[in-house]
Amino acid sequence: MFELSLMCPEDRIEEVSDALDALDALSVSVEDADAQTDAEQALFGEPGMPPPKDGWQRSRVVALFPSETAATEARTLLAVQDFFAGCEVLGMAPVADQDWVRLTQSQFAPVDITPDFWIVPTWHELPAQAVRSIRLDPGLAFGTGTHPTTRMCLRWIARNGASAPGSNPLGRVLDYGCGSGILAIGAAKFGATDIDAVDIDPAAVESTLLNALANDVQLCAGLPDKASGEYQTVLANILATPLRVLAPLLCNHVAPGGSLVMAGILERQAEELKAAYAPWLALEVSDAEDGWILMTARR
Repeated sequence: MFELSLMCPEDRIEEVSDALDALDALSVSVEDADAQTDAEQALFGEPGMPPPKDGWQRSRVVALFPSETAATEARTLLAVQDFFAGCEVLGMAPVADQDWVRLTQSQFAPVDITPDFWIVPTWHELPAQAVRSIRLDPGLAFGTGTHPTTRMCLRWIARNGASAPGSNPLGRVLDYGCGSGILAIGAAKFGATDIDAVDIDPAAVESTLLNALANDVQLCAGLPDKASGEYQTVLANILATPLRVLAPLLCNHVAPGGSLVMAGILERQAEELKAAYAPWLALEVSDAEDGWILMTARR
């Protein structure tokens, strides 16, 4: 494969990306050309919603082509287009042949949730300080422990879970939108024994069951109709828009004295979530990391 790299201003990104796609690029990616510098810009968006911007003020657009000929032809055709004004070609180079499996694995190191609670891929040794751990590899379902929303939920579980074997302060647990099952498994690691994990995606349900088996924990996983009755702990790491829609359903699952724990929420979305849940529960911000927040409430 050959990589064609371009520099584009924000107002040219969409047209250039569409043109690259029409020129049979295998993939097109856009990244902040100022990443890892003081000029870096943070952009946050949600699936199903319009992007906040098409890109950054200075965006690096990278297209992969199956051959040098295809990449050269695309570069030549782009250069004579009116919409390419203000853009520049940064370069073109072959993509080095690599052990892609090993390269992917190298991007996932053990993640510390607390000093003694870790998320560890199966190809890594357990850290010496890991009193509790979840063995989890990246897969099709969301949730590897690297995202701030997942880490905040797991920190809450660690703070509120069992401090001694045999105790179960989390009570009956519901993980709504379970993804990989990481939160449900985390609850089991901290004493929960009656856990329902549900998701609208059958692949997530299958992933949760496999990950639970790999971690030697017991839970029930299924589609959302698997959730029934009241739970002492309701976990929902989704996104703000579905969390608003799910407000009555999630609140009705919280038992008296129980806790609702929600993530996937940006700092700027706190007030709208508080308003959406006000008829049932009083949400508050319990944690924050990298522009994301954890919101909780007790019934």
